[in-house]
Amino acid sequence: MAIAINGTDYSLPADPRVSLLDLLRERIGLTGTKLGCNQGACGACTVILDGERVLSCLTLAVQADGRVVTTIEGLSKQGDMHPLQRAFIEHDGLQCGYCTPGQICSAVAMLGEMRRGDPSYVTADLVAGQGSTTREEIRERMSGNLCRCGAHHGIVEAIEEQLVGDAA
Repeated sequence: MAIAINGTDYSLPADPRVSLLDLLRERIGLTGTKLGCNQGACGACTVILDGERVLSCLTLAVQADGRVVTTIEGLSKQGDMHPLQRAFIEHDGLQCGYCTPGQICSAVAMLGEMRRGDPSYVTADLVAGQGSTTREEIRERMSGNLCRCGAHHGIVEAIEEQLVGDAA
């Protein structure tokens, strides 16, 4: 029984009650994923599990058995930041930075949802494709990730930049 985390296999903890968040932070030392509310309400602990965003505080490590987890540390490749990490910096999509890892992981997985054509609650045109995405839709899709500093406008702009780059 193992979990692939950022390209490295790790054994599952013996205790089946260990959350994915605790495995990442306390047992493996990947502290980029943040503990926020520990109730699934803030999104600070968002990681990517098999391409889907999950709240690691509500996900048991055993639920990730045989699966692939990507954390904020795993988004950079050979020391190069992920394009969304750069976009967050360029658009001031962070202030204190506490929620940023969860915001970025959520946005990366959200862009995957949009590329697949997965609709959101506010998707106006189900056949128009991602080029028709509105700020309202980005905000709705990212609504599970809270920023107490008020960097939401920069976050939306960073995601919009990636959508424009994808459409080109």
